[in-house]
Amino acid sequence: MKKSAPLILLIFALVLGCKEEAKVTKEVEKTSDSDKKYTLSAFSPSQSYPDAKISNMTYENGKFSFDVDGEEYQLGQQTPDADSKMCANSGKGQHIHLIVDNGPYAAKYESSFEHDIPDGTHTILAFLSRSYHESIKTAEANILKIVDVKDGNIIDSRDISSPILSYSRPKGTYVGKDTEKVMLDFYLSNVELKEGYTVEAKINDQVLDINTWQPYYIEGMPMGENTITLTLMKDGVAADVPMNPVSRTFTLKADPTPEK
Repeated sequence: MKKSAPLILLIFALVLGCKEEAKVTKEVEKTSDSDKKYTLSAFSPSQSYPDAKISNMTYENGKFSFDVDGEEYQLGQQTPDADSKMCANSGKGQHIHLIVDNGPYAAKYESSFEHDIPDGTHTILAFLSRSYHESIKTAEANILKIVDVKDGNIIDSRDISSPILSYSRPKGTYVGKDTEKVMLDFYLSNVELKEGYTVEAKINDQVLDINTWQPYYIEGMPMGENTITLTLMKDGVAADVPMNPVSRTFTLKADPTPEK
């Protein structure tokens, strides 16, 4: 019996070790699963507007005016493939996204509109959007300027040469079916996602890297408030450029429970 004691102790140690190893393995699997709680997938190909153009921005007496041209693109019309997109769509149709100082965009469905901008120096980005809020990512479909504003008028404007990452969507509140696939869309100016440039998307507490400029479907976000932070990266660190990073908080809501 005395000789068997060491053997019993060895067997006990092996069993205990196996249990601890199993516990660690389960913890690793749990962490791995949590890393995959949100997914990004490429947006389906969209209606193309290669000749869509926005130009000649003026701001006088608190009113913006643009020239919007294109053989097929028109403000206020539904984009033909809107029903197939499975994401939020504006019933008012195609529109301009107006972004001042990388704040939340204002949707404008006509080429001339009133919009209050305080006196001072501001960065103005305007780009053409489809009815489901996806930006048209061509050189002619946007205007980017630094402007000086006084008393509701642009008194000076100049081009921007620095790379700029502008946040577009998600924005506001999504209800019911619109919460299942939420479109992530952003705008790049003076930069391409190559030569060390990438976009880091932090969705709540999960970080995902983006290497292609296109819209994406986000799936798996919880009901309630969600926050996305976008950062233009250069060689793995945040690029030293204006208005970088940029964050937005938006809300997902289930369909209201019908009254009994």
